Amino acid sequence: MELENRSLIPSVLLITSNLASATLRLASYYGDHMVLQKQPSQAVIWGYGDPGANIVVTVSKDRNVMEKMTDIKGSGIWKVLLSPMAQGGPFNIHIRQYWTGQVSNVTLNDVYFGDVWFCSGQSNMEMTVSQIFNASKELAEASHYSLVRVFSAGLVQSEVELQDLASVSLPWSIPTAKNLGHGDFSYFSAVCWLFGRYLFEKLKYPIGLIDSSWGGTPIEAWSSKRALRECAISGYSKKAASLSIDSGPKVLSVLWNAMIHPFLNMTLQGVIWYQGEANTLIDTSLYNCTFPALIEDWRKGFHEGSDWQTQRYFPFGFVQLSTVRSKEHNDNFARIRWHQTADYGFVPNKKMLNTFMAVTIDLGDESSPYGSIHPRDKQTVASRLLRGALALAYGDKSIAFQGPYPERVEVDVARKSINVSYKGDILLRRLTNNTFEVCCSAESLCHWSPVSIATSASHTVILHNPECPNSTVGLRYAWSEWPCDYKLCPIYNTEGLPAPPFITFSQKNSGWNIS
Repeated sequence: MELENRSLIPSVLLITSNLASATLRLASYYGDHMVLQKQPSQAVIWGYGDPGANIVVTVSKDRNVMEKMTDIKGSGIWKVLLSPMAQGGPFNIHIRQYWTGQVSNVTLNDVYFGDVWFCSGQSNMEMTVSQIFNASKELAEASHYSLVRVFSAGLVQSEVELQDLASVSLPWSIPTAKNLGHGDFSYFSAVCWLFGRYLFEKLKYPIGLIDSSWGGTPIEAWSSKRALRECAISGYSKKAASLSIDSGPKVLSVLWNAMIHPFLNMTLQGVIWYQGEANTLIDTSLYNCTFPALIEDWRKGFHEGSDWQTQRYFPFGFVQLSTVRSKEHNDNFARIRWHQTADYGFVPNKKMLNTFMAVTIDLGDESSPYGSIHPRDKQTVASRLLRGALALAYGDKSIAFQGPYPERVEVDVARKSINVSYKGDILLRRLTNNTFEVCCSAESLCHWSPVSIATSASHTVILHNPECPNSTVGLRYAWSEWPCDYKLCPIYNTEGLPAPPFITFSQKNSGWNIS
């Protein structure tokens, strides 16, 4: 995991610094070269000034395009909703404060309107472009994508919710080789960058990318106290407390407070998330609650904070965990993968509306110089996320974004076989004798035995089941820490997307429980 730690900065000092100055200024994540959310939503601009003063915001490009006015309340904070803007630019945004006969000015230059995506998680989201496969080529091509703009929040934790960021690692910037490959696990996020770059290549209009991530951090640190109460969490287990001192913050809500809450006023298009490895070291049983609860809480927070401009159920994409050890010692990775889907095996589902998932169980990288927990093929990760975004966030129904998922399991006792039927066409890339496993006991604790793939048809895989043809009660697929070699899982769809892991059990009088 990422080997960077930060001390807990005194929250009172952070809050005081936000309000101490009477000078007109913007919140910390506004700046030259930024991208604001385009129509139909309205972008939010906010900042600080003198209570009682008048604020005038003018958006111009050769001539005035719009003008908005507001008053500064007693808190010293002002907020303006811009009119909906079509994609494009560059614009200049002038903010003027009128107070006791004096005028203060702030100007943002080279501002574009497009789609703003927020990227968060732990070290696999932090990994920079300089750490991935073909890094030299990716960095050399950065300057070709001047309309993909990048911003990175600083690593800060807080015991209370902060109004504004206390630290910025990379202010809004035009991409260069230097700011995309600043250093290991710093800025800029490779998954975030590649996802945004691929989006730009499809959409042909400006994309803004915000990275707010920290390695070695559990989901509880990114969750608000409200979200954690939904899962009856009020403190950490002894396992969490004993995590390596080199891991990131693990105290409840400290990253929500300092690295998520300050952004809530911003209008977004969507979020992508890559996290979960740290939770394999704690208590895997809660992730099927904490992850859906985080998604719901972030959605509510961004929707309300932006004055209802960020969609209430904005698209939320995530990366299902990859691999770490080829010789596993437990099934914690498999359990977290399953819980990442709220125990459905696929998304979207009833508990996780408008979500999309990149399956990465086939991207293991045992020779990664950053440790096998940090696979270097982030291009495939981003391209699989892109498919989900295009299908769900942009409504392209022609794009397949999910690998094959079974819809029916039939045990053939006479032939000692199991037929697994899928919803779409499948490609059998490899015959294996251990990726599928059966449970042969009706007792509470299953004894799982591997079964081999005998053959396949366009929609069906046939398994050879000599273990327990008369008493098979459970079936699972890819339920291990390292289930496949690189891009060699057994089952893919015709677009090359791997089938996700699943686990299912036979129900008395009602067949097999396929989510």
